[in-house]
This record gives sequence, C-alpha cells and structure tokens, in this order.
Amino acid sequence: MSPLPNEALEVDDLLAPFHAAETPRERWVIGTEAEKFGLTRDGAPLQYEGPDGVHEILQEFVAKHGWTEQREYEGAPLIALRRGGASITLEPGAQLELSGAPLDTIHQTCAELRGHLAELRSISEPRGIQWLGLGFHPTASQAELPWVPKLRYGIMKEYLPTRGAMAHDMMRRTSTVQANLDYSDETDAFRKLRIALRIQPIVTAMFANSPWLEGKATGERSHRARVWLNMDPDRSGLLPFVWGDSPTYAEYVQWALDVPMFLVKRGKKVHRNTGQTFRSFMDDGFEGLKPTMEDWETHLNTLFPEARLKKTLEVRGADSQPQPRICALPALWKGLLYDPKAMDAADDLTASWTLESVEAVRPAIAEKALAADLDGKPVLEHAQELVAIADAGLERLGNLDGRGKDERVHLRPLRELLDAGECPADELLRNVGETPSVEALVEHAQA
Repeated sequence: MSPLPNEALEVDDLLAPFHAAETPRERWVIGTEAEKFGLTRDGAPLQYEGPDGVHEILQEFVAKHGWTEQREYEGAPLIALRRGGASITLEPGAQLELSGAPLDTIHQTCAELRGHLAELRSISEPRGIQWLGLGFHPTASQAELPWVPKLRYGIMKEYLPTRGAMAHDMMRRTSTVQANLDYSDETDAFRKLRIALRIQPIVTAMFANSPWLEGKATGERSHRARVWLNMDPDRSGLLPFVWGDSPTYAEYVQWALDVPMFLVKRGKKVHRNTGQTFRSFMDDGFEGLKPTMEDWETHLNTLFPEARLKKTLEVRGADSQPQPRICALPALWKGLLYDPKAMDAADDLTASWTLESVEAVRPAIAEKALAADLDGKPVLEHAQELVAIADAGLERLGNLDGRGKDERVHLRPLRELLDAGECPADELLRNVGETPSVEALVEHAQA
C-alpha cells in the first residue's frame, strides 16, 4: 500500500509500482516507441523554435489531427502531445518520438505507425521537411542542433558529460525504436529481463543502422551503440545483478536507490540534485524536501539500462529504422517473450552466455554488428537462431490480420536482411555510400 502524502516514504513502498504493473497473461499487450530525425529543405537539422520548427509541427498535430497539448506546468513550453493511449514527445535534440498505445497485435502497431506517419507527412511535406529512421544523426554536428526546453534536459546537459564522454551525443544525436512488454509477476518479470539483457547486444547487431557521423562513414555499423558504451555507467549497461540467481524487485530497487538523481520537481520549480542518490534523498531529504512516489517514478525514468523495468519491461537497444523494420522490432520481442515455448528456447540458447562474454562483445558489435563473434560463433548465427525462435512463437500465438496473415509477416524485412548476412547499415552503405547526400538518405532511410 502506498503511503499517504504526509507519511514518510519507506523502501518497501518503492516496490509498489512493479506489483501494480503485474498483468495476467490473457491481458498482455505491447507498445512501441520510435524516434526519428527531421531535416529541412536544405538538409539542415530541424530546430525547435522558428518557422517550420518542431514546435510549430506539434501545434499542427493539435489543429489538424486532434492531439492534445501536454506541458510540464501551466505556461511551460509545448514539448509533447497526447491522443488516446498514444503520445508524441521530443528528445533533447528535437528528435520526434511516437510512443504508441498498448495494443494487442503487431498488426495494430503497424497500422498505428502508418497512421502517424501519414499525419506527419501531411504537416511536413508542405514545409519541405523529411524524416529519417536512423540510429544516429548522419550529418549534424552538435553545434547545429537545438536543445528542447524540457526541465530535466537542462540538468542532464550539464551533469551527464561528467559521467560519460558521449553524453550529449546520446541525448541529441541518437534515435531508437523500443518495445514495451507486460509481465505477470516477479518471476516472469525477471526471467524476461534476464533473457532480454543477454540477447540485447544481438538485437543491436540485427538492427545496426547508424554508419555515419557528420557526413562521413565511421567504419562502424552502429555508432549509436558506440555512444552508449560511453555513457553514465551508474545508470546504463547490462545490470549485473540480474544475471544472478532469482533476482527480485527488491534488488532492482536497491540498485536504483544508489543511482544519483537528476532533479526534484515541485510544480514548475526544479531543484537540481545531481550529487545525491535516491537512498540519501530518502534518508536526509533535500533542501527541506522529502521524497514522494512521484519522485521515485521520475527517478526510475532517468535510468537507462539496455532493458529496464518500470510499468512495463522496456527493451531499448536497437537503432531506429524506416517504417517496415520498426514493426519487426516488437514482433521479434513478442515472439521471443510472449510464447512460453519460445521463451524456453531463448533461455536455453543463451543460458551459457556470461555477463563478461556479452559485455566484452559490445564494442565489436558497434563496429562489425553481425560479423562479431560471441560464444564461439558469429553473431549472425545467433541472430538467425533467435529470429527462428521468434517466428515459431508468433506462429503459435496465431494473431491474424484481415488477410489471414499472422504476425510473422512483420519479421520478413529482418529475415531478408539476415538471409543476406547483412544488417541495415550494410544495406545503407551499399546503396548510399560512405558520404551520404540528403537525396540518397531520404530515398533509403526515410522514416
């Protein structure tokens, strides 16, 4: 039971969001979040303010398509929209994100995404704005990008570079696609989390889609993955405690308690608080403030491991993609983690992988993606095995669209690349080249 507003927050109270999120299997749904970069007519990165800036685009969503404005407090800048169970939000460098509604099938997810992109095109095309589904901005320097005026972003801007050399790149020059999955109880949550952390680097390799930096090829397949290796180690990575025997909500809470905070927010007033862990905040308070459950949930949102537990299990390690492959990401995870036989197979396949071996391969995956080696064989082979497991899982789940096709159809773009031994970046470099033009990017990487 959560504490009343005038009661002190106890450690046991911090378990409540996880228990409240537990969902019976028959009610499991899946949500998908996908980010994208905007380019103006002349190929410059989209700004927040000004004519044809992303602020103006958000206003057009409200006026033309029935979205509702979301602000951090009355009079605050417009930084998000909501409609039904979906939202449109902004990352720090004005990357535009659709946070999709929790839906029953990947068919519905794809329909939602197509609808969103159609609305976005109706607003963007008259302005000459194009959108790219890539994991790292292919042309922009840091100096060319805006800072979105969200309260926590200003604090992250100052603090995170003290914890990782590529923090600003993470904030403003990366884009991802992630899936959000349900769990039924503590055992199910941590079995899924453990499997997800084991295979997340393999998924990163499958979806590697960021070969350029400031208009030139880096020699890597996922520069975004490289960036995440140079981020705040306190709040990112593969969560070593989850790899042990029978991890629990309590262990997750203990980890989160010792991660430094960003801020304490009270209305429109922000208290910068980067020098204190949440544990210390609970023990000692901060500037006369005592923690609330809202503070705790805000803190959970500032933790960035490759897979994280909140009201859903979020799998977060893939580069963003053009539309057909966006649908492949939630399809892959649903097939692996929502079908019991598939989850058993994924667990068995990865049971011998150690934290040390998976951690060690991450730099090679950033560079070579599917050509890296793990556990004595190429990552490509592991990827093909995982997709086969997910394919069988989706077939057993048997969710059909109006044409009688099950959700395996959404894995097809991924399977075709793997059959050719390629990740998306390999295809991009072949079709676009090492120094991408705006025209070629729009043709081959359009969101």
